Amino acid sequence: MSLVDEILKIPPVTRFLCGSLLGVSLPMMMNIVSPYKLLFVRELVTQRYEIWRVFTSFFIGGSGINFIFDLAMTYRNSDDLESRHYAGRSADYAWQLLLAAAGILALNIPLRTFVHTRALLIALTYVSSSLAPPGTQTSFFGLLTINAKFLPYVLVGMDLLMGGPSAAAVSISGAVVGHLWWWGVWHTGALRGWGSAPSWLRSLMGQRGGVAGAVNIGGVHVIPPRREAARAPGGATWGGPGRRLGD
Repeated sequence: MSLVDEILKIPPVTRFLCGSLLGVSLPMMMNIVSPYKLLFVRELVTQRYEIWRVFTSFFIGGSGINFIFDLAMTYRNSDDLESRHYAGRSADYAWQLLLAAAGILALNIPLRTFVHTRALLIALTYVSSSLAPPGTQTSFFGLLTINAKFLPYVLVGMDLLMGGPSAAAVSISGAVVGHLWWWGVWHTGALRGWGSAPSWLRSLMGQRGGVAGAVNIGGVHVIPPRREAARAPGGATWGGPGRRLGD
């Protein structure tokens, strides 16, 4: 079976996220594109209309091994959400992800954050962890097993220790958006109407049926510690631009 066939097995939104992370980060790491051209700078977006910076700021991963962690965590959390909780409703997932990104951007403009990758990952982690069945365990660095629901808070704590208050503030913005996403769409259903994808997006992605969410919470698979460490170490040290989000 070809590599293309394997890639096409990945759900479309998750494939787009991982592809965007590769497409934005790799040219930067290879010095083909200057990082300055990818960062979110509000004045350049609003005054010079460099709109692409809004998009690229969400896909600037760390460097070296930290980039592998960025990519693995993006894949793991997004695939869990799209394959399980949004099965057959990728358009709704894409729309809600777009709204979450807009929320992250709004919260970070006062912080003058240049990179929003970490905040988006925290938001995805928060929703995925919150939808896990009670008692679900996940491995942290392959050494420590913790309740999956605590994982976002552990990551925020790591950012505080490694990057200081500015980095933690960016991560907290992702947790806030993740909480609103989970609470509004899945827990109470108060925001389900907002989470329903427009007809043009549903048609584009071939979705039929209503919006996903609310109360009927499915589970996530538990990954044994050694496999967890290999696939997506939740306690990754986020390097490069991914570590200095608030600088």
